[in-house]
Amino acid sequence: MIEAEFGILYFLQSIHTPWLDVVMKNITHMGDSGIFWILTGLVLFCFKKTRKMGFCVLLSLAGGLLIGNILLKNLVARDRPCWIDPAVQLLIENPGDFSFPSGHTMASFEAAVSIFLYNRRWGAAALVLAALIAFSRLYLFVHFPSDVLTGLVLGIVIALAVHKGVEWMVRQKKEKNADAK
Repeated sequence: MIEAEFGILYFLQSIHTPWLDVVMKNITHMGDSGIFWILTGLVLFCFKKTRKMGFCVLLSLAGGLLIGNILLKNLVARDRPCWIDPAVQLLIENPGDFSFPSGHTMASFEAAVSIFLYNRRWGAAALVLAALIAFSRLYLFVHFPSDVLTGLVLGIVIALAVHKGVEWMVRQKKEKNADAK
């Protein structure tokens, strides 16, 4: 399987162009440490109309940090493609943490799906950005396709679970308040 994954990565290396290199570097940096998505969640949380959406973004990011970045990355301890084949020149700094799952991808899909569940128009734009960030990780040779796919799936599952939990808590609170009246 690793040969097939390297095959995809080497193909992506063959399509590099100077302008696409710049675009992919900038896109991938939007996912660095989840800062863009954390700030998005904080901004959404500041307004009553989008507070629940912002809360779901932030809670999903926290869940992903624990599940993906702290637990799975260290449990699986998968080397990055750029560590295995250092002959490929990186366009970004060589990451120091393990490869599986892709934290950039996971955080991006946690946030994008959380937004989509409350606002489809904003969410569609966020999903496009999440997909571009995921693709950039392959283009830049820092993740295997299975790292990115797993990050995508985990991000979606975490966002759906958080959304379901938050909506359940909101219903419980409304029922409790209705019973108190």
